[in-house]
Amino acid sequence: MNPIRIALDKATGSATLLRRATLCAVIAALAGIALLALAGWFLTAAAMAGAAGTVAVQAFNYLVPSAAIRLLAILRTVSRYGERLWSHRAALEAMGGLRASLFARLAAQDSRTALPLSSGDAAARLTGDIDALEDLVVRRPSRIAGLMAALAGVMLAANGGWLSALLLAVMLAALPPLLRILARRLTEGPAQQAADALGALRARYVELASARAEIAAYGLGDRVIAELAPLTRRLDRARARLFIGEGVQAALLAAYSALAVMLVLLGADAPAPLVALALLASAGAVEAMAGLSRTAFRQASVDAGLARLAALDALPLDDAPAPSAATAQVIRLGDVELRPGARVAVTGRSGSGKSLLAEGLAGLRPVTADVTLGGHPLAACSGTELRDQFALSPQDAPMLAGSIADNLRLARPGIDAADMVDALHVACLDQRIASLPGGIDYRLGEAGGTLSGGERKRLSLARALLTGRPWLLLDEPTEGLDAATEALLISRLRIWLDRTGTGLILISHRPAPLTLTDRQVPVSAIAPLPGQGLPGVASAA
Repeated sequence: MNPIRIALDKATGSATLLRRATLCAVIAALAGIALLALAGWFLTAAAMAGAAGTVAVQAFNYLVPSAAIRLLAILRTVSRYGERLWSHRAALEAMGGLRASLFARLAAQDSRTALPLSSGDAAARLTGDIDALEDLVVRRPSRIAGLMAALAGVMLAANGGWLSALLLAVMLAALPPLLRILARRLTEGPAQQAADALGALRARYVELASARAEIAAYGLGDRVIAELAPLTRRLDRARARLFIGEGVQAALLAAYSALAVMLVLLGADAPAPLVALALLASAGAVEAMAGLSRTAFRQASVDAGLARLAALDALPLDDAPAPSAATAQVIRLGDVELRPGARVAVTGRSGSGKSLLAEGLAGLRPVTADVTLGGHPLAACSGTELRDQFALSPQDAPMLAGSIADNLRLARPGIDAADMVDALHVACLDQRIASLPGGIDYRLGEAGGTLSGGERKRLSLARALLTGRPWLLLDEPTEGLDAATEALLISRLRIWLDRTGTGLILISHRPAPLTLTDRQVPVSAIAPLPGQGLPGVASAA
């Protein structure tokens, strides 16, 4: 499907705005052609009247054409403003809807089978590729306007004679395929190279930016710049070729315009004022068609990006609403059966696969160990089923670059401030958040901003508590906490578990959190399925 059509379908009203922009573009183009043609006739006729003597000058009516010229100029200016206003508004609304839709599709994918997109690649698709599509949406009205202006130019050129009109029509009809050939020959290769280079640069930059604190701490800035330099040079070379192709196109278009005007002049057999009208109308028609050249050039530059967007839009999206309160399912870890509300600690040495198991239960990665949910192997459970059962607070707690409330609202729809405060209290973070400017509306920077590692862990815990899911997966929940805060957190968490009846699967190397559990399961006891292995778990035996 056409990516522009996809984008317009995402925002109600964008298509209407674009139709208004197209109407304004057509009016502006026709007014521009008429303005040129009338100006050519007026100047030539006025000059001939002046040369004919005083009587001819006094008889010449300059008021009507001069007023018409001013009216056409005003009409062109107002219409062009309307075109820019509505086309940009349509593009902004369409791109906003498209970004939300594509993000929703990415978020709905089962992490175990989803496209292997890095954060940099996903960011490049949702920013650069969509920005390129936005430019095409803005240019869309000019295409129809160019065709209408070309038709009006041929009609006005007929004032110079039927042969002039015929020659101009032939030249204008040959222009679009010629522009497509030029765009393909001159820009398609460099455009593809530039798109690939920009995508690679963005992806690597995003990856390195996530480690900017470590880069600064260890003085690796020069090494990072040296690593990015080949990617930037590759992009610069591709863009240079692209700009050369654009310059060649512009030069050829200027020559083509001069040739079209010359042919119209050679075919003219009318009085001089009408010939001047035909010549300027012809030049305006070719210039209006030049919009097709710029669109063709831009299209060739973003074809690869549009294909990437179409691939994202083709991802399946489960529109079925998630249950508000999923029924707790029985879990089996090897030979150990965990009934709803059970509290168990998964133990093992560092690197033995405990975190991998927790992420597998949460549906973030494949698990081929002997683990079942509701009697079904984990691999047979959908990502939605796993998400409905498990709330994970991982060892490395990710945070949005937004407010604290934004981070907590990720848990589920309908969370209010009272729910947030209660969860923050259980996580022993309520007083700290209350001391910040704006409280829960305090905006965090990227990766948690000013919050310490322990505070980010507790914010992640509060978010997991707010999900309301039957099972809580906690991976090192008290890491980075002092003994007093750890004891208070464990006490409050025990009360919360007793009150809600939520099951707990805990991973912790610290002994204090283990008091929350009734039993321990060594990760080495969870055997891989026959013929398969669980990375980390299998090596722990």
